[in-house]
Amino acid sequence: MEDIEIARYTKLDNIVEIATKAGIKEDELEQYGKYKAKIDSKKLFKRLESKQNGKLILVTSINPTPLGEGKTTMAIGIADGLSRIGKKAILALREPSLGPVFGIKGGATGGGHAQVAPMEEINLHFTGDIHAITSANDLLSAIIDNHIYFGNELGFEKVTWKRCIDLNDRQLRKVETGLSGEKNIVKREDGFDITVASEIMAILCLATDLQDLKRRIGNIIVGYNKEGKPITAKDLNAEGSLTVLLKDAIKPNLVQTLEHTPAIIHGGPFANIAHGCNSVIATKTALKLADYTITEAGFGSDLGAEKFLDIKCRKANLKPDAVVCVATIRALKYHGGQPKDQIKEENLEALKNGIANLNRHLDNLKNKFGLNVIVAINKFSTDTQAEINLLKQELDKQNIELSLVESHEKGSTGAVNIAEKLVKLVEKEENFKYIYQDEDTIKEKIEKVAINIYGAEGVEYSKEALEEIEKIEKLGFSKYPVCIAKTQYSFSDDPKNLECKEPFKIHVNEINIKAGAEFIVAITGKIMTMPGLPRNPAAEKIDIDSDGNIVGIF
Repeated sequence: MEDIEIARYTKLDNIVEIATKAGIKEDELEQYGKYKAKIDSKKLFKRLESKQNGKLILVTSINPTPLGEGKTTMAIGIADGLSRIGKKAILALREPSLGPVFGIKGGATGGGHAQVAPMEEINLHFTGDIHAITSANDLLSAIIDNHIYFGNELGFEKVTWKRCIDLNDRQLRKVETGLSGEKNIVKREDGFDITVASEIMAILCLATDLQDLKRRIGNIIVGYNKEGKPITAKDLNAEGSLTVLLKDAIKPNLVQTLEHTPAIIHGGPFANIAHGCNSVIATKTALKLADYTITEAGFGSDLGAEKFLDIKCRKANLKPDAVVCVATIRALKYHGGQPKDQIKEENLEALKNGIANLNRHLDNLKNKFGLNVIVAINKFSTDTQAEINLLKQELDKQNIELSLVESHEKGSTGAVNIAEKLVKLVEKEENFKYIYQDEDTIKEKIEKVAINIYGAEGVEYSKEALEEIEKIEKLGFSKYPVCIAKTQYSFSDDPKNLECKEPFKIHVNEINIKAGAEFIVAITGKIMTMPGLPRNPAAEKIDIDSDGNIVGIF
């Protein structure tokens, strides 16, 4: 049975029952039909201000294959597993972007019997948060061009703000605007980012409340004048109207798993081109409500987890009590040199080579960040006992536990083992530390991540990147953390360099200041902030039947 069929034929509880189960009061809930709601976190925080936070469990992974290794499925399975053994657990996940839904992934709500629901609605328009972010972003673009049209009082010499849309569309990476030929209209080069890579998405996910959201939006740098001084959204008097568009989007969304575990889904930044974590408000809401909060950071730990720890935790004063590093036998073989079309076949040599990738992630999490780590294997029927035994032997050498998780096939019963291990693991002491300090220079921060986390021998900067670093330092933003945009498939910035056997350098081509999000973006390799569709996109398979049922989302 396909994921969408499993989800469709599972009876869901009314969202009011899920809210009651989570400990949310009626006046803290805004219903969006029977199975979705928004949470008034302001009221909830006020009521639970003195309540101690629960334990925070971060789910990350090794470098993935193109289809991913099932982190979301794993996170859902763990939450259901904890619920099954009698623990109060809540999920805190990101919202799916329409780009991957209609692109290569076809959906991002888990799989099999470990899903969040209603899956079609979550994967599509959900409660409209991402559309609101798109509208706010593009309203700011319209205000900028309108200002220039009516005389350019602020003296825009260069506009750095881009438009956005929540779809993969490579044709929009660079565009010409203002081609209507109207009197006074100014032609200029523009471009689109995918919405989940936009600064407003990052701001929504890092803001602590509505007023902080407004403050951050006002600080967005949208361009520069002839003297090189930044022009902000506040200079355009735009922060109020943009915040109005986001007044509902800032509230976290409540749904459920197929086994009725509460799930808070909010915000959706990509981890290869943004900071890859759900909202701070959603995570803190979950921590107040549950004894165990399970959250996920996008792609491998070199991207999502590093940004979760160095950006989100730093800014929100959070730290995980345990980290789950997800791997699959097939991905380990893929990173060990086995061709993609043969990764279902047993190959112990490729597996042993690929374990080097896992070991680097574990070393980073355990020794560089000082966290408690467990490895979770998303088990497939093609995994052989010999392969599992080899992996266990390698992990035993490092005193790291392994759990085989079968929640995709079995639901919560397939995640009881890891749930029981996590209950013990979160009680162990940690020595959590950041990879760099606020006082480090921008180059020092980038280089510490590149050398200590990626394993690079150094960093090379383009002339433009060095000039931008100098400008950012003169503007006084050098204390901000860095958000490195890099391929998810490799520790290097080359997606084809899977094994990273030879020494490599990270190549920083562009540096951007995100003064509203309060971080600095370093773009490496050939990474794009507007993805393209694959040759055979999932959009070609998604359809609706004569009864109005959606098919093809998986």
